[in-house]
Amino acid sequence: MTRDPIAHSLDAAAGSQQVLNAFTHLEDAENLEPASAGPLAGRPIALKDLLDQADRVTTAGSAFYRRHADVSATAVSRLEDAGGTITGRTGLHEFAFGFSSENPHFGPVRNPWGPNTWPGGASGGGRAAVGAGIVPIAIGTDTGGSVRVPAALCGCFGLKVTHGAIPTAGVFPLVPSIDTIGPLTGSVDDLEAAYRAMSHDTTRARLPDRLRFGIPQPWTGNAPMDIHVENGFRAALDRLEESGHEVHIIDLPDVMPDRNLIFAIAREIQDVHRDFREAGETYGEEVGRRLDDIFTVTDEEMSAGRAWQEMVRSRFDDAFATVDFLLTPTVPTMRKTIGVDTIEGTHYRKVLSWFTAIVNHALCPAVAAPLAGTGSPPVSLQVIGPLRSEAALIALTGNLVDSGVCGFRPAGPLGATGPTSPHGE
Repeated sequence: MTRDPIAHSLDAAAGSQQVLNAFTHLEDAENLEPASAGPLAGRPIALKDLLDQADRVTTAGSAFYRRHADVSATAVSRLEDAGGTITGRTGLHEFAFGFSSENPHFGPVRNPWGPNTWPGGASGGGRAAVGAGIVPIAIGTDTGGSVRVPAALCGCFGLKVTHGAIPTAGVFPLVPSIDTIGPLTGSVDDLEAAYRAMSHDTTRARLPDRLRFGIPQPWTGNAPMDIHVENGFRAALDRLEESGHEVHIIDLPDVMPDRNLIFAIAREIQDVHRDFREAGETYGEEVGRRLDDIFTVTDEEMSAGRAWQEMVRSRFDDAFATVDFLLTPTVPTMRKTIGVDTIEGTHYRKVLSWFTAIVNHALCPAVAAPLAGTGSPPVSLQVIGPLRSEAALIALTGNLVDSGVCGFRPAGPLGATGPTSPHGE
């Protein structure tokens, strides 16, 4: 196998840095030995700077955390065992605790669809690199939407797995009880290959010709959704019905994003950061403020949050007793300007996490997929499945691509060297 695709990707990455600032570290092509066999052979892979990589430094996007890793995270070793080549480490929101990737220590990551806008977070660097066609695969983490939100805003595919489906050993934690690792790609084929390599899941799904889709209410109806996203989402629902599938409104009472999202996980975040704070380590302004807030959460609020979390899981179990998948937009709006903390008067975190964060608390898998012909970047569809349904979600996403409902195209001239078809052919 020629090493040209690897060198070509590295050249594109280096050439994009002044515009996108997607990488915190790039490898030297001369020092890499791409594999000649395996399902990921010849595929350059960008790795979120939160996952340990042997002989490299993990920064977690912070000012002070510097871990010189002796061994790679389990997921990284499995990618390399499958033939993948790690070509660089990508920028993120500080400690993955946020959605913007406007990092005060490394500078903001920028969206290839518009450099004055952000790519989402926390896995923003990898998503910008895939969205620009620089790499076909990026690996991120998802605790509240950090794979799916940037996938949506950069026009890519992103998979949030069932909690525990991919080992998180060797990953700096945010909330261990709901942290997940997932791939972001420009094709469904690469999404599946990266997922299977990291999970060792060999399950094959056979989908029925007629699927039952549920639109959860009031969660969807109360979202701060712009008209562009609403129109794209409704058009996708119409296409599914025209294809013979059932699309139903489904009642999920009390399943709405609120402060319980944080109350339920506050203790774990405190445990991760307590020693750093007591040592007087320096955080950026935004993450520092959020941690100050986290450390004021009371035991009573934490208990209420955990009860809410159990309620959410029960509601999702009930939903999947009547439908095969739940559908929402991935994000309610497609753009946020760098340096501006609000979207139409509401803090960006509340807006951008509206459809994603609850899914992590439910522990369910979900895929974000760009809807063909819906703009630049395209509107993103989120498909949520029951526990351990990743194979079915991937198969469904492939069907949506084949039918023309979904598809990927790289953004602008930076994407000229990337895959141009939905399957990366």
